[in-house]
Amino acid sequence: MATRRITQETFDAVVKENIDEFEMGPDEALNEAVQQFESQGVDLSNIVKEVPTAATDETKDEQTHEVLQALEALQSSASSSSAGGHLERFTEQCKKGFAQRHLAAQKDAYPTILSCCERAGEDREALLAALSALAALTDGQPDLLDAAGRDFLLGVLGAWREDAVVTCACARAVRHFCLKHERNRQDLAKAGVLGLLTDAVARLGGNVDVVREACAALRVMTFDDDVRVPFGLAHDHAKMIVEHGGLKVLMEAARAHPNNTGVLSELCGTLSRLAVRNEFCQDIVELGGLKFMMTLLADSLDHQELVKQVLGALRAIAGNDDVKDAIVKAGGTELIVMAMNRHMSNPQVCEQGCAAMSVLALRKPNNCQVIMDTGGALAALQAMKAHPGDANVQRQSCMLLRNLVARTESFSQPILEMGAEALIRRVLAAHRDCGDVGRAALRDLGCPVELRELWTGKKGSLTN
Repeated sequence: MATRRITQETFDAVVKENIDEFEMGPDEALNEAVQQFESQGVDLSNIVKEVPTAATDETKDEQTHEVLQALEALQSSASSSSAGGHLERFTEQCKKGFAQRHLAAQKDAYPTILSCCERAGEDREALLAALSALAALTDGQPDLLDAAGRDFLLGVLGAWREDAVVTCACARAVRHFCLKHERNRQDLAKAGVLGLLTDAVARLGGNVDVVREACAALRVMTFDDDVRVPFGLAHDHAKMIVEHGGLKVLMEAARAHPNNTGVLSELCGTLSRLAVRNEFCQDIVELGGLKFMMTLLADSLDHQELVKQVLGALRAIAGNDDVKDAIVKAGGTELIVMAMNRHMSNPQVCEQGCAAMSVLALRKPNNCQVIMDTGGALAALQAMKAHPGDANVQRQSCMLLRNLVARTESFSQPILEMGAEALIRRVLAAHRDCGDVGRAALRDLGCPVELRELWTGKKGSLTN
């Protein structure tokens, strides 16, 4: 069923009617309008849920929303010395929420802000104000980018590459334009943005904000999150970043910030997105990445977000069979189990921990033995108990259990004695999308499993 939407003008008219016709106060009129539309199934996510106000006493008959007042003031003084103040006011309004940004975009905010960006020239303060406004406006609205905007961002990254603050603002805008927008990613990558962002980390790696923003932008370039395209070039973009020296640059940046958990989390998250080829996984190890991750995990077990990212990075580089063995030999399984037990209440840590051990166990009976000896199977079952409603945790746990017994049948009985069968059957009942891994785990554990054919109503869609 299609989602019902209304325009801002329709919503504002109903609020005004509640005030004028039904003599409601502003807050009551607003709440009544919200309840009325939501009861009709209208999506109000793009609606500014505020009562319009007058910009000045002289214009009290012309009421509008504050974000539009800020935009109108900017449009009327874009080339004057007061533009900076209006840009800051507009930026703050855009940060209030997506609805404000959406409304501003409908009133030609993008060409107005881009014009301010282009007029800034070599005026650093004006450029920063305009870039901040651009990044704020485009958060969640990547479709706004055009060729002029793309050329402007690339030009700034090249011309201001020694300026950390300008580079941060520009990288943030690039990230907003590329999130959930495959065409923008491909166009910017083709134009050279990957090299510019990698160079920014290399040149300004000592600056915390640059590392955070550039890594976040690089990571988004490796996403495949645009539902409007059948497939993207995430793998190709990761390969291009590596070819620009990305792995070495990221490792050097990590060593430059040994005590900053936020930066290290960003770097581990980005490294995990680049480990898309067998040789890249090996390169990370040869650059000291595995030793670095082991030390980081051991020293930072209390930092939940960092633990999650390190586990994700270990999972990624374990795609290489030789690296699997290296991780296990370095004591990785013990650390993964410790991390899961320490943060058992966090579903993402549990998911990443189970996923990492599942990869380590794949086609590796010796590794399976180590995982069993260190309590990996028990940790997975505990995670299933702790997060019965999280499909990702349940799926990764089932995959781990299956990989543990696929080539070592002797592990089946100990795992069953831990209560695995009941937990897996609960997964099958609660999470239909986990049916394949759940049934496979039961089968390989030696449990009776019903392989039913399900008709989904589409031609050729029989599934077991």
